[in-house]
Amino acid sequence: MSTYLQTVQDFRGGDWILQPVLPNDLSGGQFSAKRLGDSPFTIRTEVLGGVESRGVLRKISDMLEVILKRMDTLSKLDNSSSSDARRLDELSSAINRIQPAGLVERIQAIAQNVSNMANRVEQILQNTIVQGRVREGSSSQCEVPRDPRYPECPGKVDWMRARWTSDPCYAFYGVDGSDCSFLIYLSETKAPRRQAAFRTDLSVLLDQVGTGKESLSFMKRRIRRLAQQWATAANRLDTKLEQRWRDQKKILVHVGFLTEESGDVFSPKVLKGGPLGEMVQWADILTALHVLGHNLKISMSLKELQGFLGVPPGRGSCPLTGPLPFDLIYTDYHGLQQMKQHMGLSLKKHKCHIRVIDTFGTEPAYNHEEYATLHGYRTNWGYWNLDSRQYMTMFPHTPDNSFMGFVSEELNDTEKRNIQQNKVNNMAVVYGKEPSMWKLQGKEGFLQILHRYMEVHGTVYYETQRPPEVPAFVKNHGLLPQHELQQLLRKAKLFIGFGFPYEGPAPLEAIANGCIFLQPKFNPPHSSLNHEFFRGKPTSRQVSSQHPYAEQYIGKPHVITVDFNNSEEFDSAIREIMRAKVEPYLPYEYTCEGMLERVHAYIQNQDFCAPERLFVLANLTRQGTAGGSRTPGPLFVPLSNSTALGWALNVTAPAVWPPLSSLRLLVSQEGQSCVEACQTSDFICEPAHFRYINNKEALHALEVQCEVVDSEINHILPAFSVMRRECGLQREPLLFSCAGHSPKYRRLCPCRDFRQGQVALCRDCL
Repeated sequence: MSTYLQTVQDFRGGDWILQPVLPNDLSGGQFSAKRLGDSPFTIRTEVLGGVESRGVLRKISDMLEVILKRMDTLSKLDNSSSSDARRLDELSSAINRIQPAGLVERIQAIAQNVSNMANRVEQILQNTIVQGRVREGSSSQCEVPRDPRYPECPGKVDWMRARWTSDPCYAFYGVDGSDCSFLIYLSETKAPRRQAAFRTDLSVLLDQVGTGKESLSFMKRRIRRLAQQWATAANRLDTKLEQRWRDQKKILVHVGFLTEESGDVFSPKVLKGGPLGEMVQWADILTALHVLGHNLKISMSLKELQGFLGVPPGRGSCPLTGPLPFDLIYTDYHGLQQMKQHMGLSLKKHKCHIRVIDTFGTEPAYNHEEYATLHGYRTNWGYWNLDSRQYMTMFPHTPDNSFMGFVSEELNDTEKRNIQQNKVNNMAVVYGKEPSMWKLQGKEGFLQILHRYMEVHGTVYYETQRPPEVPAFVKNHGLLPQHELQQLLRKAKLFIGFGFPYEGPAPLEAIANGCIFLQPKFNPPHSSLNHEFFRGKPTSRQVSSQHPYAEQYIGKPHVITVDFNNSEEFDSAIREIMRAKVEPYLPYEYTCEGMLERVHAYIQNQDFCAPERLFVLANLTRQGTAGGSRTPGPLFVPLSNSTALGWALNVTAPAVWPPLSSLRLLVSQEGQSCVEACQTSDFICEPAHFRYINNKEALHALEVQCEVVDSEINHILPAFSVMRRECGLQREPLLFSCAGHSPKYRRLCPCRDFRQGQVALCRDCL
């Protein structure tokens, strides 16, 4: 394609050069061009005097002559619109009135007028030529690519032709109604790859976090306190990875719940016993991303978010042009809602870059908007149609989501020995900083039993007088700074929870400091169906105790879960705790190194923007005895010492993450989810593997008898009914669900192995 203007002249430092306005090469759907909003007649307008001023005026006169010649070209184009003709007349009159009379003080004004007129001439010339080309049978002077690699391009251009005037943001980006401007607007370019290098200096990060809120001060204090542990962990992981290449990502972190626009109810409560779990996690996320060496921007306000994203003016209907300025965006549900309001149509295009920090998790049935609405799973949260792995949780309670986590302080051997030597066997600390946490009905009974054996301490916030909810025999220290709380936990033998708050970081900190955590068992389990706290949350998870992670992944002797309403059971547990000898314990996945390892693996391997290739069984190559010949063989084969099936070694596995070498195919019982079925066999359900077992070969390998195999949209599929001999495969990938279960169906479950102490990653995932 030739440019519509071959000899645009640009004045640069007194010289005139030839410069095309639009590119000649539109190959591959990529475009690179000067925005139409930039005048091709750019003039440097310093105030000059004497000979210089006469020279500049002469150049302006030359420019006017160029404009007049081009206007003459326009006048020769027949059938131009009456509005264009009227604008040409206005331009001619304006030009004729300009008399370069040698007045130095008028040079800048003349130059600006000329530049403005040049822009208008460009638009008129372009629009007129477009109309002329259309009359000649061509759609425009820029050919719309019809490339199978960019199948949506023609449709997007058609949409732009019809709607580009609907919002002023399109003009802001240089769109003027021509196909050339549409193609430039819709085009994208890729930035070159850069290598990430580990950082151990956190001073830049501390400056980025900012000031002005107690929540930010809390986060910065935490970052400083753990700085040395992050540095040590970075050096360890760097050695483990053997300095392999890591892509440096441009990352935006938008902490939506701390913005004034979301109400920021957390900041005023930091010094009054309010919840700190979210701020602990965000501080650790920021530190992990910084230490891993990524290019980080931090937003704590809507204004900062808009500035970083380059959101255009208007009503939000205009998508961001060109590539997103970030490879990844970490935010929360508040931030996601703010992005929807201010990015408009762009959010759908760019949401694959988003990672949502989601404390309690979002299951696929709640995430799929249409399915959730039709089947009663619609809540105030969820329904964003993301890949469920884009939600990142505080604990690994639902493998449909990615486990982000946080860190606890890791003790060295000397500190561990000192703790064990100085433990006070009859000292207990109650988990609960707010008086409301002590309002548990029936607490008097088990607290009296505890008081019979132990000295009970509390850390309940108060301003002037002791909270009446706290019994008189409890020694209340008030709200303690973190280092003083650490010292209290290092002396205590027992850390006891009353049932709330759920799944916070404090029990892990207590266990890491040598405490035994005693917590209540919930019977029946708490869920969105029977408990106010969980009502409206996008999960059907059954919470069996105050801290399910501590109960399931740590357990005895560090964690004891009992029925607090059973006085004999409670009494026996207290006596057992007093006799027990335990060492401080911290799961590897909650160390700085464990979190760095996990976040590194996600950033380098999770890609929700690349379209997933359709998994076609016929395309697989099976190695036969003839050395590479295709032979009909099983896709899944029995594994030694296991009831699970694995991916056949003689079948070429697609290059995916997690690798298919980690796949373990199992069948659940009726009413059992894949989360439970995999855990029963000491595996983890892996949602990324669903697409490889969602086929008849998997059913055949498991010897499932099917009279009919249907493809449907349902969050329990793939599954089968033994009674009816009916089998169902999944038709909607967003509904692949580890959590789904049905009393009538047995599910096909894609489990995987996992690294010791790191359930988020398979053995070959690092």
